[in-house]
Amino acid sequence: MNALTLPDIAAQATRQALPLEWVGMCGIALPILFDGQRLSATADAGVSLDDGEARGIHMSRLYLALELLEQENLTPHLIRRVLEHFLDSHQGLSTRAYLKIDTDLLLKRPALISPLSGWKSYPVSIEAHLKNAMFHVELKIQLPYSSTCPCSAALARQLIQQQFVDDFANRSLQHADVLAWLGSTKGIVATPHSQRSHAQLRLRLVEGVEALPLIEVIDEAEAALGTAVQTAVKRADEQAFALANGQNLMFCEDAARRLHLAMKRSPEITALHVRVIHAESLHAHDAVAESRWNWEAA
Repeated sequence: MNALTLPDIAAQATRQALPLEWVGMCGIALPILFDGQRLSATADAGVSLDDGEARGIHMSRLYLALELLEQENLTPHLIRRVLEHFLDSHQGLSTRAYLKIDTDLLLKRPALISPLSGWKSYPVSIEAHLKNAMFHVELKIQLPYSSTCPCSAALARQLIQQQFVDDFANRSLQHADVLAWLGSTKGIVATPHSQRSHAQLRLRLVEGVEALPLIEVIDEAEAALGTAVQTAVKRADEQAFALANGQNLMFCEDAARRLHLAMKRSPEITALHVRVIHAESLHAHDAVAESRWNWEAA
């Protein structure tokens, strides 16, 4: 008995000739290697379908090309090789290839004062396009931080001043009395409000960059903000965190400007889009600010 040839439906002509911008798969589970870590990730992979007469693409070829990501450290060069595999396996059908990788980067962060440390998770996405030998890579990184409202801090200071006047009016000031007053709840009658906040960074990398600067970007962003959320802490660390918040009072507008300027200084970044979200503890809504540089033209 002769073996039957399996039908290739994708190679058949379509009844409605029309090119398609993007065809592929989303949410493919796979492991990736980055900076010595094996991370769980998902990938979106696709190509254009430029031949409007073709019924479809060969999705299994895209899936198999992703195996390269399991074997080597994730770099722009490796991502480009994967995209080239996409196009090589679709000659005559496609001229554009796309890959997006979503994962959580785990970084061990030291406490501010004590020798403690703990792991912090940073959601990251890497998007890449290849068209007519033009290769572009974009990073998306989300990081949490704390923000203390400057207006609230000023109002709290005014209340403390008024309480000082009320408690020490017509009294001679004694150092011990003032020191005790400053350390009591009676003296510090108000505190400013703070909130956990998030920065969303979208960054386009310059052509030819050899490594994905994920850790460098996170370090620069947290240094610019000055109030990165902590992992394991002792009381000395919590006190240092309170000091950092007091010295880095910021509205969402301030945070967006700090991040914009810090990211723009990087020689590896050619365009950026910054979005910060302060989950208000005073209001039931969020405060949001955005900034772009070279984004539309990129």
